[in-house]
Amino acid sequence: MHGESFDGGVDPQSAQQAVDPSEDMASSPMSDLDGQAPAASQEPQDSAEDQPGDPAARVAQLEQELAGLKEQHDNLNSQYMRLAADFDNYRKRQSRDLEDQRLQITCTTLSEILPVVDNFDRARQQLNPQHEEAQSLHRSYQGLYKQLVDVFKQLGVAPMRVEGEPFDPILHEAVLREPSDQHPEDVVIEELQRGYQLNGRVLRHALVKVSMGPGPASGSAVEAAEPPAQEQAD
Repeated sequence: MHGESFDGGVDPQSAQQAVDPSEDMASSPMSDLDGQAPAASQEPQDSAEDQPGDPAARVAQLEQELAGLKEQHDNLNSQYMRLAADFDNYRKRQSRDLEDQRLQITCTTLSEILPVVDNFDRARQQLNPQHEEAQSLHRSYQGLYKQLVDVFKQLGVAPMRVEGEPFDPILHEAVLREPSDQHPEDVVIEELQRGYQLNGRVLRHALVKVSMGPGPASGSAVEAAEPPAQEQAD
């Protein structure tokens, strides 16, 4: 027979043709379609996940985020305003401190020069030139004194005028007190050392003599005159 070999076995050619029909089914195009079917069934599910959510919920979420941003903006703005105010106060305080320091240095320096001005003033009052040479020297001295006074005026230094003024402990320093029939009590009757002010600030207190008012003698005379007036009234 053609299908058998000489040794009684199966012909290899006929055995190759006898293929399992299940293998043909697995390799057929239908099996390929069956394998792709599950992947096709997942596409609607993926597209459903990509769809947007509820618009109302999205609006509520955005409004909540906006409220948070507004609160954060208000907090930052408040911090900025506080920092700006603190810096402005610091700048003003530094400016005042520098001005006070400058004024203190000026007062200290001028206080050291005031005794020299006092000596110039005393010498000017005592000079009484008689000859031409002495008068020329006196005029030079007066010009030097005037120059010194002008410099003080430019710096804002002004002398106090105290005689006849009420005693003020802020401006004056009472060195002597004595009775006076011409001035009431607590009135400056004499300037012992001139006082100076620097732009309204006391540079040096004026040393003054203050009136105590009428003395005991005047008071006793008044009291002695009172009894006759009372007797006449009786």
